[in-house]
Amino acid sequence: MNAGRAVGLLLGVAADAAFGDPRRGHPVAGFGRVAGALERRIYQDRRSAGVVFTGVLVGGSVALGLAARRLGRLSPVAEAATTALTTWVVLGGASLAEEGTTMARALDSGALAEARESLPRLCGRSPGSLDGPGLARASVESIAENTSDAVVAPLFWGAVAGVPGLLGYRAINTLDAMVGHRSPRYRRFGWASARLDDVANLLPSRATAMLTSLCAPVVGGSAQGAWRTWRRDATAHPSPNAGQVEAAFAGALEVRLGGRTVYHHGTEERPMLGDGRTPDAGDVTRGVELSRVIGAVAGVLSAATAVAIGQGLRRRPGRRRGALRGGGTQR
Repeated sequence: MNAGRAVGLLLGVAADAAFGDPRRGHPVAGFGRVAGALERRIYQDRRSAGVVFTGVLVGGSVALGLAARRLGRLSPVAEAATTALTTWVVLGGASLAEEGTTMARALDSGALAEARESLPRLCGRSPGSLDGPGLARASVESIAENTSDAVVAPLFWGAVAGVPGLLGYRAINTLDAMVGHRSPRYRRFGWASARLDDVANLLPSRATAMLTSLCAPVVGGSAQGAWRTWRRDATAHPSPNAGQVEAAFAGALEVRLGGRTVYHHGTEERPMLGDGRTPDAGDVTRGVELSRVIGAVAGVLSAATAVAIGQGLRRRPGRRRGALRGGGTQR
């Protein structure tokens, strides 16, 4: 019944909450180094080169996951152990909460220099020109997007596809962060990574937005506001996925997100999401709390989904055998 996978997902969520990211030798960092080395070897300012780059790295990650899944099939305990270890490695919920809390404390104490120094650990924006409200807005947006990318989406793919899904998704999302930019260097080379990340997050981002609506009251937020803003404003965002979660968070926290967004490679004018007040340090703290609640609920739902998929797969062969026996009787 995929019980080993379900238990492994729950243990991985618990390990992430208790221990955070591995302090040394993080496999995702190792993957990034491999990706960087491959990019230096095959980079060309063409989409076809980016397709090869993405295919090799994502395909290799899935292949590693398939090998681990074969090991896990030795017993439910082995499956639970391999799934738990992989889930712990690919999740980023604890690190996201830690960085968000650090930002909130810096903003609350008025330490803007410290807050600007912390921002790159949350997102890829240029912090130099941002004031307190700008840093708070960037932080809430990043917490919202990464709740989907670093928590809900890996759990979704882990429930659906086990260890190969966990590793494949983390490879896709890491490559998008590395090369999926609109900068001159990556506009064409990073196209495949960015589009694949869009596809991989279509369902998880919308599931995260829905969970945001359900969980908002736990942190004193507005469930109705989250739902209304999500349905009204999400499609205005240039990203098909980030806008879903950012709009839901804006409504849940009753703040206004979007506007001028400065990256190292250029400036974008984003549409406004929500119609509340300008975010502050307290909203960053509530965003972290909301992210944690969503992650916990997503962990339970992922385990339940894994069990449901396993039960469905077990029933199908039985139905087929029954149909064949019935056919023999009729003949």
